[in-house]
Amino acid sequence: MSKLTLPSINNMHYLIKAPLNRLLFSSFYIAILCLSQIPASYASPTYKFDDTKWISIGAGIRSSFETSEGAGNGGNQIDGGGGDQWSQKVYLDNARIYVNGQVHQYLKFEVNTDCVRCGSGGQLQLLDAIGKVEYNSMFNLWLGRMLVPGERRELNGPFYNSIYQAFRAGSPFEPSDNSNKIQSNGTSAGVWGRDDGATVWGAAFDERLQYSFGFFRGLRNGPNNGAASNPGANVNNSAMYAQRISYNFWQVEKNPGYYTSGTYYGKGGDILTAGVYNQYQYNGVGTYESPGNFRGSGFDVLMEKILPNKAVLTLEGDYKNYGLSGAYNQAARNAPCKGTACGFSVFEGQSYDLSGMYLFPQKVVFGHIQPYVRYVNINPNGSTNRNSYQTGINYVVDGHNSIFSLNYLYGDMSTKGVTNYNSNVTGNNASTIILGAQWQI
Repeated sequence: MSKLTLPSINNMHYLIKAPLNRLLFSSFYIAILCLSQIPASYASPTYKFDDTKWISIGAGIRSSFETSEGAGNGGNQIDGGGGDQWSQKVYLDNARIYVNGQVHQYLKFEVNTDCVRCGSGGQLQLLDAIGKVEYNSMFNLWLGRMLVPGERRELNGPFYNSIYQAFRAGSPFEPSDNSNKIQSNGTSAGVWGRDDGATVWGAAFDERLQYSFGFFRGLRNGPNNGAASNPGANVNNSAMYAQRISYNFWQVEKNPGYYTSGTYYGKGGDILTAGVYNQYQYNGVGTYESPGNFRGSGFDVLMEKILPNKAVLTLEGDYKNYGLSGAYNQAARNAPCKGTACGFSVFEGQSYDLSGMYLFPQKVVFGHIQPYVRYVNINPNGSTNRNSYQTGINYVVDGHNSIFSLNYLYGDMSTKGVTNYNSNVTGNNASTIILGAQWQI
C-alpha cells in the first residue's frame, strides 16, 4: 500500500476470474499510461482529474528466506554431522497492487490485489474492494470486502506490523483469518482477515476516541444446509458482528480509516493507545449436526516513546479471550469429519502476545538498527498449550516502505500450528531463522 493514500492490509481473497483479471490489468495499464504523461516535476503515485476526482496506484512486495529445524522428509541437512534435519525455502510472501480513488468529495473507493500461492506459480486474487462514504472525522461508512474490526495486529496487516513474521508465530486467528479460501460450504468465514460487509467508523473528543462497528457474512453455508456436501452450522445465515473502540492517551494515531500500525518509528510522536474489541456470530462455528456460537474478545495496547537521546522505544501487547457455546464442544471438535467437509473450528481459550523494540537514533549507512523481542503464549481449552519466543533485528531504511529483517523463532508453535486445537495435537520445540525484506510505494 502507498503510505500517501492506501491502507494497511493483511492478505488476499476470492479468485479473480479470467475476464475480470484482464479488466483489472487493463485498468492498471491505462492508469500507468496516464501517470507517464505527468511532467517529471509533478510525478507521484496520485493522478488528479480535477479538484475532487483522483486515482492513485501503488505496489508492495514482501519476500523471505527461511531455514527451519526438524523438517525431515527431504530437508537439507546443514549441521554437518547426522543431527537434526533443516530445510531451506525462499518465499514470495506478498506481491500487491493498490488502487485508491475519489469520485466525489465524499465518495471514494479502494481495490487491492495480492499474489496467492506464489511459490507454486501464483494467482492474482482480490484482497479488498471497498466503496467509501467519508463525510467527516466522526462518521464514515465503508461497504464491500474489508478487514473485520478486531485486534491491532490484524488491523496492522503484514506491511504495517512492527515484526516481519507477525502472524504465523502469533496469537490465534480470528474467524475471518482462519481459512485460506472463501467457500460456501460451512468451512470459511472470510479470508486473510477480511469479509464482505459494512463498517461504520469515526472518532470523537479531538479524535482521541476511535470506533469501528461492522456486520459481515461470517461463516458461509452452502445452498443446501445439512446436505452431505454442505454441512454448514449457520443454518439461518446469521451475521457476524464486530466492534472495536480505542483511546489515544498521548498523540493521536493517524492511519487510513480504522486501520492501525504496529510502530511509527518515532514519526508519530509519543503514542499510548489502548483498544478493546469483540466479535460475535450465532451458529458461527461447528457443523450442521453440532452448531456453536462464537464470541471473541480482546484488549491491546501500543506504547511508543521518543527517548531523550532520540531513540524510540516501542511496546505492544494483546490479550485474547475466545469462547464457544452451544453443541459444538471439544468432543465434536475431535470427531471424525462427515461428508466432504469438517465444518468450521476456531480457537477457544486465552492467549498473550507481547513485544518490545528499540530503534537506535544513529544511522548505520542508510538505515537504522532496531532489535526486538517477542513472546506469545496460547492456552486453548481442551488442547495443548503452545509458546513462541522470537527475537530479531530490523534494518529500517524508510519506515514501512523499506525494511530488512532478520528473525529467530523458537518454540512448539511451528510444529503444533495455530489453527488445529484438537485434543491430540503434539509437537516439539523447533528453531526457525527468517531473513525478510519488504518494499512498497
